[in-house]
Amino acid sequence: MKPQVDLTNCDREPIHIPGSIQPFGFLLGLQSDFTVCMASENVADYLGRDYTDVFQRPVTEVLSKAAVDAIRARVDYLSSPDASERIFGAPLQDGGRPFDISIHFSGVYLIIEAEPSVIEHDANSGEMVRLMVSRIRKTRGVTELAQEAARQLKVLNGFDRVMVYRFHPDGSGEVIAEVATSGLEPFLGLHYPASDIPAQARTLYTRNWLRIIADINATPVPLASTATHSAALLDLSTSTLRSVSPIHIEYLRNMGVAASMSVSILRDGKLWGLFACHHYSPRHVSFERRTAAELFGQMFSWVLETREREATMAYETRAHQIQERLIEAAAGHEHSQRAVADFIGDYRKMIECDGIAIWSNDEITLSGETPTEREVKDLVGFINRTSPGKICASAEIGKIYAAGESFRDRAAGFLAIPISRTPRDCLIFFRREILRKVNWAGAPGKVYASGPLGPRLTPRKSFELWQETVHGQSAPWTNAELQIAEGLRITLLEVILQLADLAARERKSAQERQELMIAELNHRVRNILSLVRGLVTQSKSTAASIEEFAGVLGGRIQALARAHDQITSLNWAPVALKALVESEAGAYLGARADRIEMTGPEVALDPKAFATLALVVHEMMTNSAKYGALADSTGKVEIAWKLDQSSSLVIDWKESGGPPVQPPSRRGFGTTIIERSIPFDLKGDAELRFDLLGVHAHFVIPANYVEMVTAMTGIASKVETDKAAPPRLSGTALIVEDNLIIAMAAEVILLELGARHVGTAASVSQALAAIDREKPDFALLDLNLGSENSIPVATRLTELKVPYMFATGYGERAPIPAALAAAPVVQKPYTREVVEAALVRLREAVPAKG
Repeated sequence: MKPQVDLTNCDREPIHIPGSIQPFGFLLGLQSDFTVCMASENVADYLGRDYTDVFQRPVTEVLSKAAVDAIRARVDYLSSPDASERIFGAPLQDGGRPFDISIHFSGVYLIIEAEPSVIEHDANSGEMVRLMVSRIRKTRGVTELAQEAARQLKVLNGFDRVMVYRFHPDGSGEVIAEVATSGLEPFLGLHYPASDIPAQARTLYTRNWLRIIADINATPVPLASTATHSAALLDLSTSTLRSVSPIHIEYLRNMGVAASMSVSILRDGKLWGLFACHHYSPRHVSFERRTAAELFGQMFSWVLETREREATMAYETRAHQIQERLIEAAAGHEHSQRAVADFIGDYRKMIECDGIAIWSNDEITLSGETPTEREVKDLVGFINRTSPGKICASAEIGKIYAAGESFRDRAAGFLAIPISRTPRDCLIFFRREILRKVNWAGAPGKVYASGPLGPRLTPRKSFELWQETVHGQSAPWTNAELQIAEGLRITLLEVILQLADLAARERKSAQERQELMIAELNHRVRNILSLVRGLVTQSKSTAASIEEFAGVLGGRIQALARAHDQITSLNWAPVALKALVESEAGAYLGARADRIEMTGPEVALDPKAFATLALVVHEMMTNSAKYGALADSTGKVEIAWKLDQSSSLVIDWKESGGPPVQPPSRRGFGTTIIERSIPFDLKGDAELRFDLLGVHAHFVIPANYVEMVTAMTGIASKVETDKAAPPRLSGTALIVEDNLIIAMAAEVILLELGARHVGTAASVSQALAAIDREKPDFALLDLNLGSENSIPVATRLTELKVPYMFATGYGERAPIPAALAAAPVVQKPYTREVVEAALVRLREAVPAKG
């Protein structure tokens, strides 16, 4: 249990826990034996008995058995210190009115808070939150996400003003999004000093997702207890009804706010910002709607975290790709120091900056906007003295390095990365000064006044615009940039220490690859020459005339050329496996290619895999034609392929009916290609067996090189259809609908169909006003709007030549004037498919009108 602390004494005390609650509910504190040990003094207003009458009584004498059983069932779910459980619409006494209940532990006490249930028959908070989250997920960027979230929260809880308030690293805050009732002074873009929300309050915002003040003029209700249970010592940090600091009440009163609600926005468990809701008259929001707002705040936090993580990951991925290319390129340098300086342009692509300095081997290399060589040398000395061997960064150089004030216009921010084990060499990124004007809501300095206990912090009384020009600062270095810098530091150390060895190994590897390529080329040329000579001989022996000989020989040589073209194709599109086998078979067998039987699904191979397998098939076909089943007129080859459970391609080659097979006395280059190419190049498998009755081979190509196709004839080709694209919306859409849930569902559909922005109106007057403010590009009109219909809106849209469609919940078509009869009518409840089909009809009708 924490003692009560008066925050007004100073701003370094522990969390302030007022010993009172807001008057729209009551509190009971229970000991482990479930007797009432404390209560709020307004118990009588809700339970019909004086609060002194409940002390030291079993809870079953205060609450009904059903209520106690419901509370006991929820206690088991309180698994963490700040956990709470909620029960909605539960009577606390037999025949009594229903209450919304919150349950949590506070030290040894079980705290039960209850407030009268507010029955809202037309509200479905769960469905609203679902639609709210669906809407914010359609946005792009943090600013648009925050603006849409503020709009959705205003719709949910009806406050006059909803703001998204973001904290900066220095503790100050900025309003980055705002939705307010017309006529209110805008707060968007205003900054507030860190002292407006002290550390104690920020800690509570982290522990509590939501806090509400229904009426700043309401008198808090004190807590009372027996002598053995001091209510003044009770920790109410996670209480839903806890009253707030009188300083905060005074702060709101100075702003003219009568009611407020805040919803926390957390990022990685830390306070990123707040939804700040203001109302200029008292406003109590039901517990169920507050719970929905709290859930929405949690979902918004997760969406925000995902968005920021995706942006960070994309930035880091791009930097890592540059880093990998840098490592590959650096391997070709003979001198490590020169390599580091030569890639200065790549460093600037990894981390955004205005200039770079490299200090290495007592030499300076500068690029972009930087200090002078002398200034950089002095800065390096300062870095090595104060932060040796570690990354050092600042967005305001003058704060940590006084001499930096002289060149802050060129380099106000710096990020230094050590690139040697001794504190000497380093790579420094610079950012220039950004002169900016910050709009504060009143002077940002703290205001103190003298009180009974001496000087104390008081709430500010002026919120007039106060503008400050910020000097000597650059754009801040983000956490992602610091992580990239650390990765670059490790990479450069490895490059410098291992570059010579890598270069030597690369040269040796290149020499070996060159020798292999020469041997392969020599082998291929000799085989091709032998093959051409054999083709001439075979064609001559079967040809009846010179013309027939020329045609047969030309066709076979052309088949060889097609196979070679497949291997060396420059378009690098996936190529059919069947086409590969057919090309190689045609080169050898011509009209007798039916001696090769192929079975298997239609698959295409990645260019790299296709080139490797083409060499293997070529060698298999060559050997078969020379020594195997294709060497005489009776043999045949069966080639079967399939996809295994991991989607890898399995190819089985089986020869039969040819001359007896003898294993070769030595393994030549062709056999090496068959057995080692696929395992080495593709990380697959290859097995070659020389059985007496015929050669058997088994190959496995990993799934990442294989692509299924629906149809294949020879070489794989893409088939494009002229299917008309489905109709899409663009620009602004207007929904006229008197039911909020239906309007929100329709809003999601129109956004999915391409609308950039969707506005809603619940009546004819609202719709006409919206059209006058901004002409929409499309409209969806509910024909029946309670006591009126949307015909006047349709008439106005027709005059403006804006396309629209009607929606109705009636089974038969409602009467529509003849002048508007061309508009499509969709039946409720409608889906995206229904609206899409109506858009097709609407699109087809447009030319007829013209």
